[in-house]
Amino acid sequence: MMPVKKFAVIVFSVSSLFASCAFAQEESATARQIIDKFQTELISVMKDGKKLGYTGRFEKLEPAVTNSHDLPKIARIVVGKEGEKLNDEQQKKLTDVFTKLSVASYAHNFKEFGGEEFVIDSEEETKNGGVVIHSHLNIPDDKPVKFDYMLKEKGASWRIINIIANGVSDLALKRSEYTAILQRDGFDTLIGKINEKIENYAKQ
Repeated sequence: MMPVKKFAVIVFSVSSLFASCAFAQEESATARQIIDKFQTELISVMKDGKKLGYTGRFEKLEPAVTNSHDLPKIARIVVGKEGEKLNDEQQKKLTDVFTKLSVASYAHNFKEFGGEEFVIDSEEETKNGGVVIHSHLNIPDDKPVKFDYMLKEKGASWRIINIIANGVSDLALKRSEYTAILQRDGFDTLIGKINEKIENYAKQ
């Protein structure tokens, strides 16, 4: 099974700190344009994946991920009510580490190209003012992977707040995992486990 397929089944991880010129020029981009540009960048990095190596892929994907996802908001959501107990310094640290994890997971899993192709199928507005972009990834000699990107407006543009891959919500999985760690072991342990994942992505 190809890394990208495995990644899709495990579900996407998500990040938002540094601006990319390509994205910055489209501050008023539609939700569909945000997804299209993000997916195009993923394919581009996959095509040069072996040449770039992990570090090169990380550097290429950082602006693409951080400027298409609302990771500060996602980081707040995944810790739920436990996040209300965090001070400003802890909240910033969580966002920073979560951002690195998100980019690292993409850099690790989108490492090679085998003819994959993203296709946007449709979009719909939600009752709470959001937009869902329905898409799928065609994988040669394998079943396509369905992606539902949930986006909300942020400023003059749109940002991803959740990705559902083959019916599995990334946000729900992370919230269950992260809140449990915070309740049981505390903030420092959660940060340590996230950093450990980042290190593992870089080594593999």
